[in-house]
Order: sequence, then C-alpha cells, then structure tokens
Amino acid sequence: MGVFVIAHTVLDMYGEDVMAGDWRRRKVIPEVDAEPDLVVEDADSGFCGAVVGFELGAVVLEDRFGKRRNFPLEPAAFLLDGQTVTLRRPARQQPAAQRRMTASGSIAVAGVKAQVAKASRIWVEGVHDAALVERIWGDDLRIEGIVVEPLSGIDDLDFKTKEFGPSKDRRLGVLVDHLVPGSKESRIVAAVKDPNVLVTGHPYVDVWQAVKPERVGLRAWPVIPPGRPWKEGVCEAVGVREPADMWRRILASVSSYKDVETPLINSMERLIDFVTVLED
Repeated sequence: MGVFVIAHTVLDMYGEDVMAGDWRRRKVIPEVDAEPDLVVEDADSGFCGAVVGFELGAVVLEDRFGKRRNFPLEPAAFLLDGQTVTLRRPARQQPAAQRRMTASGSIAVAGVKAQVAKASRIWVEGVHDAALVERIWGDDLRIEGIVVEPLSGIDDLDFKTKEFGPSKDRRLGVLVDHLVPGSKESRIVAAVKDPNVLVTGHPYVDVWQAVKPERVGLRAWPVIPPGRPWKEGVCEAVGVREPADMWRRILASVSSYKDVETPLINSMERLIDFVTVLED
C-alpha cells in the first residue's frame, strides 16, 4: 500500500511520461548590433571584415585589404570572437565619429608624437623602396620609433647583418626585391641565419612593379627581356624619357596600401611586427 502512494505522488509531480515535452535547454544565439567597425567573420565563407554599412538589407564587410562583400542578415550566420551570433541592424544609426586612418590602414592615434628612434631597424634595397615604405607606413613607423634605412643592393647582406649586431633587443628586418625560389636574391638571403633577423620580400623585379599598374595608367607592367636594365626598359616601353620622371609619376600615384600589391603589404606588415614586438 505504501509503495502505491509513493508511485502515485511521483506521477502527480511529473505526469505519466517524464520525458514528454520540451525539457531540453535550447542553445540561445545572441543577437548583436552591427555597429560600424565591428569585426566579424561570415561563418560559411570565412570572410572576415569590419562593418562599414548596409545595402539592400545586407551588411557590408570590408577586410584589411579594402575588399568589400555583402552578407544577408541571416540568423546565426556570423562569428564574433569565435562565437556564433546573429547580426541585426541597429535600431538607430548614430553618426559615427570620423576616425582618421593612416595610409597603411591603421587607425591614427591622436596626440602621440613620434618616438625617439629605437635600436631595431628595417632595411630596404634602395631609395625608391624607402620612399614607398615611407608613403604608406611612415606614420606607423614614427609612432613605433623604427627607422627605415636604404641599402645599395644586398650582395653583402650577410656581412652587413653581422656588422649590425642583431640581438633580441636590437632586431633587424630586411625587405628584398625579387625574392623568388632560385633567384640570386634567394641564395643571398639563405646565408642569413641570425634568429634576430627577419628577411621578407616580394616577387617583383623592382619595387616599382609592386605598385598596381592601373594606378600609373597602365593595363599591366611591360615585360622586359632578361639581361636588359628593367627600369630603362619600362621607361622606353611607356614613352618616358628618364627613370627619375617615371618614379615621380609612380610615387605620386600612391596614397595608401590600396595602391600596392598584396605581397608587398604582407611582407612589410611582418617586418613591422617583428621589429616592434620584442621578447621579454
């Protein structure tokens, strides 16, 4: 009799089927306002970028290279810091504060003066390379206190790096033109073994070629036969008399990272990270 009373009480509390009903806890996907500059990743494509606006009901994302794509505001379609979220258009669009960007695409830091030069350095092959780096990354490098120094070629790079005396507090980054497998440059770079030296490069014969040709009014950079001076060949092909005149035209066409090719951007970003993030 006592057993029957207990069983009856249990059935009253839970019903005849204790597994019936929606008893499982459902996972809640948070909703996040798609505010300007919020960085998210599209879960399907892996495209990562900052919110820059909306078009026809879709959010517009821009990646670090300036490429933009539109994505529908579908449920659970984005990742924010690795977590699945649903983006929603903010109820009210407040005017976004205008933020100045540097030519490299970084957010400009207001009121910060250039630092005294640090011991670490970035070397480039020549004065044209140095001028182009200054045009794009100059603001960033001044804040970090990193000086860019032009070399006269890299034939004795191993000797020069040893003479520099790299250490964990005195790092050296080197940007090399035409750094491709099998090239003379790749063999020279292979001799540099110091862990406090990072050598990166781009595949272009000269840093001129790292500028997007359409910025200079060309459909493509001219193909110059091997053995002929490249700059002189380019000048003749495009009808410019002197390399100095061509260089002024090229440099004048560059105002930000969007005007140069991705391999140069990636190489310079790696060098800047290497010489500014020092070991403890």
